[in-house]
Amino acid sequence: MAKKPVKSKTAIPAEPILPLVQEIRDLVQSARRAAAQNVNTLQVITNFEIGRRLVEYEQKGSRRAGYGEQILDEISQRLTEEFGRGFSSTNLRYMRRFYLEYNDSPPQIQQTVSAKSMTIVQPEVPIQQTVSAKLTKQFTLSWSHYVFLLNIGNRDERKFYEIESKENQWSLSELKRQFNSGIYERLALSRDKKGVKALAQKGQIVERPGDLLKDPYILEFLGLNEETDYSESDLESAIIDKLEAFLLELGKGFLFEARQKRFTFDADNFFVDLVFYNRILRCYVLIDLKIGKLTHENLGQMQMYVNYYNRKVKLDDENPTIGIILCKTKNDALVNLTLPENANIYAPQYQLYLPSKEELKKKLIEWSEIGPDTPEAT
Repeated sequence: MAKKPVKSKTAIPAEPILPLVQEIRDLVQSARRAAAQNVNTLQVITNFEIGRRLVEYEQKGSRRAGYGEQILDEISQRLTEEFGRGFSSTNLRYMRRFYLEYNDSPPQIQQTVSAKSMTIVQPEVPIQQTVSAKLTKQFTLSWSHYVFLLNIGNRDERKFYEIESKENQWSLSELKRQFNSGIYERLALSRDKKGVKALAQKGQIVERPGDLLKDPYILEFLGLNEETDYSESDLESAIIDKLEAFLLELGKGFLFEARQKRFTFDADNFFVDLVFYNRILRCYVLIDLKIGKLTHENLGQMQMYVNYYNRKVKLDDENPTIGIILCKTKNDALVNLTLPENANIYAPQYQLYLPSKEELKKKLIEWSEIGPDTPEAT
C-alpha cells in the first residue's frame, strides 16, 4: 500500500508574529512579577501578625525578667523545626519590633488588620479575602527592606527611606547605597527647616529647581581614585559608562539627552558636557564637569549656555533651563558675587567616596540648631 505523501508545513514568517510573542512575553513577566510581589507582601503581613501576637502574649502578663526572651527562643526552635529558615530568635525579635513601630504610625495599622485578617486559609478561600486592600497597599516592600529600615534609629529618616524605596522601587542594595551615601542628610542640608520635615512626611518632592539638588553628589560608583590624576574627560567617560547609577544619584525625573552637545554662536563652537531633561520640572538641565577649583569664568560660561538654551532650544511651554556645574571645590562667596539673583545656576560639589554618616548627621544637627530658616540659594 502506497504511503500518502506527507504535506510539508508552510513556514510562518517570523516578523508578523514578533509583536504577538513580545506581548505574551510581557504578560508572563508581568504575572511573575505580580506573583513575587504578592508572596513578598504576604510574608510581610504574616510577620506583622506574628509580631502582634508576640506583643499581645507579653502584654497579658506572660513576660517576666528574662522569661520573654526564653519564650522567643522556644518558639523559634519549634517553628524552625517545622518550617525551616526564617524563624530565628533574631527574626522573631524583628517581627515584634516591626509590629510595635508600625502599629504606632499613622494610619493606625490595627484599623486595617482585624483578628480575622490572617486566619488559617482554607484552600477554597481566595487569598484576597484574607488580606485587606489597605494593608496590601501599606506594605509594598520586602521583609529584608523593613529589617534594614528598623535599624534606622531616627524615625523621620526611616520614613523618608521607606517612601523613597516605594516610589523609586529601590532594590535592597540600592536602598543600602542611598543610605550609606547619606542622601537624607544631603537633601536636608539643601532645604529650610520646613522642607526637612516634609522629607519625612512626603519624601523628595520636586516642585522647583532647588528641590533637585544635593551637595555634595556622591560618585563612588565611578571607580575613580581620589588620589590619582584624572581629567574632566575621564570623569565624563566614567559617568557615561555608569549612566544608570549616575541618573539615580541625580534624582527624580531625569532623562539623558546628549554628551558634548555642540551649539554654534557667532561662528564659534561650544560644547556642553552633559545635557539632561527633567520631565517633572519640564526643563533642560545642563551639567558641566570641573575637576579643579571653580572660577568665575566657569560660571560665566554656564550662564551663556543657559541663556542659549532658553532663547534657542526650549519650547514656549517649557520651564527655564537649569545649569549645574559639578565641581571638586568651590568658593560660595565667588558664586554669589558672580551670578545674578535668580540665575537658575547651581554649583554643588562632588566626591568620589562615600561620606561619613556621622559627619553628615553632625552637620545636620549644627545646621538645625543655628542655621537659617531658609538656606542660601544661588
